[in-house]
Amino acid sequence: MELQAGSPGDYLHADEIVESESVAVAALAARLRAEHPDAASFSRAAYEWVRDCISHSVDVQDPRVTVTATEVLRAGVGLCFAKSHLLVAVLRNQGIPAGLCYQRLADGEGFALHGLVAVHLGGVWHRLDPRGNREAINAQFNLATEQLAWIVDPAIGEVDYPTVFATPSPAVIAALRASDDALQLCAGGLPITP
Repeated sequence: MELQAGSPGDYLHADEIVESESVAVAALAARLRAEHPDAASFSRAAYEWVRDCISHSVDVQDPRVTVTATEVLRAGVGLCFAKSHLLVAVLRNQGIPAGLCYQRLADGEGFALHGLVAVHLGGVWHRLDPRGNREAINAQFNLATEQLAWIVDPAIGEVDYPTVFATPSPAVIAALRASDDALQLCAGGLPITP
């Protein structure tokens, strides 16, 4: 799938959700960059850190709702969207263009939106899924062949949205902000389109 994105420079700024200039995000980014000086190895390290060190709310049955990069970092937990906000913030802090992507996945009898990240390396956009691995999920940092948590099935109405968003989906932020229980939100309250 060919991703649709603006200029890489459009994917470097901080906002109230992707807090790439916060002290906590900057400290994490600087620590990872010191160990991984080139852009690709730093991007891999940042991806693996968020994927593996921040728990997915459902996997650990943690009802706390986190939204912003610093909330996720402080709590150590988040849904796919929140984990994506943190990864984008860490990458942008070190000058690596990164944006947000979405998939519509079958969820019971309906659909739910799933959040991903796109990173611009070597002149190309690559999608990454920092959701977190578990049995039957093996998302990896792979610049040659995309390896996400889920592959969509268009035959059942699932969608890979090709747009790389510079800012989080307003529908996602509204859903997260309106909930005080991440587990209940996942049981039937997630948006189905970005």
